[in-house]
Amino acid sequence: MKRVLLLLTLLLTLTLGIAACSNPGTTSDSGAAGAVDPLGRIDGVHLTLWVAQGSSGQAKPAIDAFSHATGATIDEVVIPDPYESNVPTQLASGQKPDLMFWQPSQSTLPFIQPQANLQTLDGEPWVSKLGKVEQGLGMIDGKRYAAIVSSPAMLGVYYNKAVFERAGITAMPQNYDQLIALAHSIKDRAGVPPFFEVGGDKWPLQWQVQIQLSSLGEDFWAKLNKNQASWTDPAIVQAISNYKANVLDAGLAQPNYQTATFTDQAVDLFDGKAAMALNVTSFQNQLQAKHSTAEIDQTVGWFPISKDNSHGLYSPDQTNGLVAFKTGDATREKASRQFLAYLLGPGYADYIKAKRFVSVEPDVPNPADLPQTAIAQANALPTAYGVFQAHAIVAPDMHLALADMIYGRKTPAEVAQACESQFTQVAKAQGAAGF
Repeated sequence: MKRVLLLLTLLLTLTLGIAACSNPGTTSDSGAAGAVDPLGRIDGVHLTLWVAQGSSGQAKPAIDAFSHATGATIDEVVIPDPYESNVPTQLASGQKPDLMFWQPSQSTLPFIQPQANLQTLDGEPWVSKLGKVEQGLGMIDGKRYAAIVSSPAMLGVYYNKAVFERAGITAMPQNYDQLIALAHSIKDRAGVPPFFEVGGDKWPLQWQVQIQLSSLGEDFWAKLNKNQASWTDPAIVQAISNYKANVLDAGLAQPNYQTATFTDQAVDLFDGKAAMALNVTSFQNQLQAKHSTAEIDQTVGWFPISKDNSHGLYSPDQTNGLVAFKTGDATREKASRQFLAYLLGPGYADYIKAKRFVSVEPDVPNPADLPQTAIAQANALPTAYGVFQAHAIVAPDMHLALADMIYGRKTPAEVAQACESQFTQVAKAQGAAGF
């Protein structure tokens, strides 16, 4: 409930702040501003880039190369966590950057009032270079407000190869039911917990449920966004119930699943103390920060999975998108778009090589030294389903309600109702049609 009230307060404050600070003399969006030369000299132009603690330094290779090529300077400003709450507060107070990392999903973009605050990026030359999934991100009401600079996180199953070999597993599951059956085989044969679940950090609790929601389809989310469907839909309640009964209560998670952390998960999976971890690409980043490509390739595998087939799920996060603000300074606004054109143009190959990222542009090959787990995720993206954050106009904090469930404070039906209540309240505050 505190989270809901905070979101509602931020929406109201930001809307009022924009009304008070609006400047009818600001420049229009990029569609009327003309194309930019990504390598053009703009000596003396100074830009600011807001970043979360988790994305601090991510853009540094591109910033350094852009500054060398153009003469501009870009300063990073770290906004303290929780980023998604503190950014709207800063904007409502009248502060505004030139560029900012922000989650390019329709559930999160609205919190920074893109129509009022951001330059539109339709028609920029890099848009057509993006992959199919990436082209669908960063859009609100048919207009593009975010450049996609890194691949959306992929949700799937990381597994310890030695544990799978010890359990005699030679074929990967082809749907969620087969995954649960495989987990029982591991429990019986390998002597380690099949799944490592993360109740301590809470946010990874949603992934077992998210995988099961992959069968809901576009029609369900379209109805949900118009208040014609509900988070209390039997399919959602059943998915939550399955997680509780078939994973947690069935003993398929490690004994300390209520308190274990994300860091613990990566350590135990790599060391073979657990067989599988359902997580997104942040888990991949954790592995790459601690182990070489050769060590990861030898120890860890990855496969996609969903409720009915072996497709994966993609999950946008704030490291994937860069937005360019309307500041009222035409020179800086154009320079912001020039940085995006450089990053996704002549500077892109060097950027992803420096950061060991998979490419969001099919014509730009992935870096040669990526682990096989990262390559498998990139290969799974074109056929992946979106997690609910990619489809719903409001992304409720299901993980918090699930944390209450694992401590016995909520039933699966009450978890679903908590999501519905938060979704409805925030959608009403946003003025969404049908609410």
